Amino acid sequence: QVQLVESGGGLVQSGGSLRLSCTASGIDISMYVMAWYRQAPGKQRELVAKITSRSNTNYADSVKGRFTISRDNAKNAVFLQMNSLKPDDTAVYYCNAARFYLSRNYDYWGQGTQVTISS
Repeated sequence: QVQLVESGGGLVQSGGSLRLSCTASGIDISMYVMAWYRQAPGKQRELVAKITSRSNTNYADSVKGRFTISRDNAKNAVFLQMNSLKPDDTAVYYCNAARFYLSRNYDYWGQGTQVTISS
């Protein structure tokens, strides 16, 4: 059974920092593109950052220069360092693992962790 478990969310003031972690079990994340998404109340889920198996990264324009995604394949974990947080970053953050292999899509999600930024 595949599980992605996020942690590290919480309530911080504007300008503060948080570090989210996502630990996987049941899969070897070294073979997956790992990503963080977020969903704010009343809004669609959006991609925040992703990191390929070769550690190439992409970020949403809204978080470039403030957030950093990283992975530790030995720990089967992916991280999101969030700095200079703004109230607009308030959302539930979800970890995602995705892979296309032998003509099949593999797509797994965590349960989410709440991030709340106060102004």
